[in-house]
Amino acid sequence: MLGMCRGRRKFVAASLALIFIPALTWLYLSSANFTGMTLHITDAFSEQLPMRSAAEHQDLELRREISPPPRVPNHSSHHSNSRQGNQLHTHSTEEGTGDSEAKKGAASGNSSDCVPQPVVNKCETIHIAIVCAGYNASRDVVTLVKSVLFHRRNPLHFHFITDSIARKILADLFHTWMVPAVHVNFYDADELKSEVSWIPNKHYSGIYGLMKLVLTKTLPSDLQKVIVLDTDITFATDIAELWVVFHKFKGQQVLGLVENQSDWYLGNLWKNHRPWPALGRGFNTGVILLLLDRLRKLKWEQMWRLTAERELMSMLSTSLADQDIFNAVIKQNPFLVHQLPCFWNVQLSDHTRSEKCYKDVSDLKVIHWNSPKKLRVKNKHVEFFRNLYLTFLEYDGNLLRRELFGCPSETDRNSENLQKTLSELDEDDPCYEFRRERFTVHRTHVYFLHYEYEPALDNTDVTLVAQLSMDRLQMLEAICKHWEGPISLALYLSDAEAQQFLRYAQGSEVLMSRSNVGYHIVYKEGQFYPVNLLRNVAMGQANTPYMFLSDIDFLPMYGLYEYLRKSVVQLDMGNTKKALVIPAFETLRYRLSFPKSKAELLSQLDMGTLFTFRYHVWTKGHAPTDFAKWRTATTPYRVQWEADFEPYVMVRRESPEYDRRFVGFGWNKVAHIMELDAQEYEFVVLPNAYMIHMPHAPSFDITKFRSNKQYRACLKTLKEEFQQNMSRRYGFAALKYMTVDNNS
Repeated sequence: MLGMCRGRRKFVAASLALIFIPALTWLYLSSANFTGMTLHITDAFSEQLPMRSAAEHQDLELRREISPPPRVPNHSSHHSNSRQGNQLHTHSTEEGTGDSEAKKGAASGNSSDCVPQPVVNKCETIHIAIVCAGYNASRDVVTLVKSVLFHRRNPLHFHFITDSIARKILADLFHTWMVPAVHVNFYDADELKSEVSWIPNKHYSGIYGLMKLVLTKTLPSDLQKVIVLDTDITFATDIAELWVVFHKFKGQQVLGLVENQSDWYLGNLWKNHRPWPALGRGFNTGVILLLLDRLRKLKWEQMWRLTAERELMSMLSTSLADQDIFNAVIKQNPFLVHQLPCFWNVQLSDHTRSEKCYKDVSDLKVIHWNSPKKLRVKNKHVEFFRNLYLTFLEYDGNLLRRELFGCPSETDRNSENLQKTLSELDEDDPCYEFRRERFTVHRTHVYFLHYEYEPALDNTDVTLVAQLSMDRLQMLEAICKHWEGPISLALYLSDAEAQQFLRYAQGSEVLMSRSNVGYHIVYKEGQFYPVNLLRNVAMGQANTPYMFLSDIDFLPMYGLYEYLRKSVVQLDMGNTKKALVIPAFETLRYRLSFPKSKAELLSQLDMGTLFTFRYHVWTKGHAPTDFAKWRTATTPYRVQWEADFEPYVMVRRESPEYDRRFVGFGWNKVAHIMELDAQEYEFVVLPNAYMIHMPHAPSFDITKFRSNKQYRACLKTLKEEFQQNMSRRYGFAALKYMTVDNNS
């Protein structure tokens, strides 16, 4: 019996061994590979990429590319606070007060087993303050905002101190961007000028470069802390990692700053170089952590003013704007500063020593392009920095509209109404995509380039209004040569194309010599070309009493600008509702000797070099202009509206917008002219005005119209609905729009 029991025990032990040894082996292998789990999950997702949109595919690949490489595990440590990819990093180096502590952190594996790391609540709002003035700074700040939004996992509240130009640009941009869990406030920089205008400043930032000094007075009194950033910053990590550093301030520390990474404040850059006083190498103010509540208690306003007044008696002016004054205050009160590790502000200035503060680019958090040379600075990793910057410069901002999960946020009325409207559309409707496009909110960046123009005081000024995409870019220089007056253009581009356009424009002497051309970027989204939205955007930015509604592939006659201004007076446009018709012609020749007079145009018309516009394919569009009468006319003459009439006209700025339901090709101008007629505008043809359509390859939309039966069917449906709307809005007078034969 005893032997039998022993045998059974051996059998049970063997059975247990067979069960548990594979399980233990699996657990061991799993734990060994645990550090690579995130990467494996990402790879698993990548297998499903064909099911994703092209933009999402690009986004995922981008996140993998710019995420720092996984660190080698420190096997001497039992725990690791480091996560891979874009997740939060909490390293002991953030507790430090400079490079020496950062190096200590690196030596110990950047982790701590003893000290608990502070974290940011996932729904805590992070406050960011930025001073931004002018057209160029507004463009720069968009790249900064993209890099912050790309990595962020928290709600954000941006506080912009702006001039009127930047406020208009950024207000329109954020309104149309519709990024969830982002709040924006603006503060008038012009009202703050008196606070700092008494300080002579040699820095290129001018008076706006001094406004960080008055943030305690400018920002809301109940705001306790804020991260202050220059516009030429690029984030390579979640800004929450920087926000958490506030927990590490001790004693009377109220300013978080990174040491200056050049010899500027040491005063040895050139003979007789005399910088403002600073503590050691001084500190750079491109990235600042401000404890606003403590600063107010310390009477910061009085502190910096007294210091500036004292130093200006010998220095006469600042060379580096607010940075000089911050450093002079810190020199007298070193207890105020909490020194941040250098990776929070890697400075690529003219005399940068930034490469001495880090070993590997995977450690870097913030890149600061604080040099007028920008991408041409010297640094051993400048290619990495350049690529990171260009990545966000050309990144599709629409991808940043994704919701943050798990954080309740205030309801955005515009977003809520939009979602309600879209939910009411029938997705089974064959024309659903057309109907949806009408309500699509396109991110819009008005005044992408510098604009400077004041309308003439005689109230006769006219702006040429047009829209275009990348394939019509070559027309810009020719139009600028033909039209000397102000121009408002809406460009339908992707983020990458917007940068191509910027390089094109900045390389063109013709375009750069014109400051009265407003370029307004409407970013691509959806499958249709939103032609009427683009026209409305360009019309909305015209600041003259009158608008010449043209298309980008037309060249106006030389002198048309002045001719239209004279016609305003001649035809009493200010007191009557008129639409002045500019007769349209076309040529099939890419090289045309442009007619310099009506007589020369008529000669080319007779020789077959020119034709009346769309004479061969769409006569009805311009037939009411009555070209036969125009040939001999010497005075303006009135014409009647007819079905499908779509002339190019000059109207008052208050004229109705284009109907957004019409996208791509077909009926977009016809509907607008019908609306003008319904509002009792008189159509008056100018006898000595003309414009000529230049040849180009067919657009994608007209090709789709011609080849897609459903496209044409939907256009017909939209036309009928528009006519019914007109009848409801204008009553009996609009019945004629229901009865005419409107064949497309």
